[in-house]
Amino acid sequence: MIIFGIDPGVSGAISILKNKEVIDVFEMPTMIDGKKNKKQVNGSELTSIIVNNIDFKKEEVVIVVEHVNAMPGQGVTSMFNFGQSFGVIKGVCAALRLPIHFVRPTKWKKHFNLINTNKDASRTKVIEVYPKISSKLSRKKDSNKADAILIARYFNDTQL
Repeated sequence: MIIFGIDPGVSGAISILKNKEVIDVFEMPTMIDGKKNKKQVNGSELTSIIVNNIDFKKEEVVIVVEHVNAMPGQGVTSMFNFGQSFGVIKGVCAALRLPIHFVRPTKWKKHFNLINTNKDASRTKVIEVYPKISSKLSRKKDSNKADAILIARYFNDTQL
């Protein structure tokens, strides 16, 4: 089984796990939108990442997406943009006819003992479990990649 873990949003990430091993991890593909050069998720590139990493005839594929809600203090525009990103991910999965599962951050973070830790704790956890990919998680902003890996691993461990 191939599991794609997705930390949604423009600054999110996509991970690919097979047999509990990290095959690859990507920053969320984005493109410039509108006059203000705002970024949005690039659905075409997202589709390419998924399609180029699976054999539809031979492998069972599951997409696991972190299911997050609006947070207090977030602006209307940022929440709209986040919802748009979430919709692109759901649309790509629907078009490819791939099963999509959602997991709340509290669920997967509890599984890995990351409740009430800082954002960088997930990166540290992944480097402990998968030291071979530490070079792909060398920057602080790579915590989104680490989250995507742990989201996929959570599904692998629990099968939701």
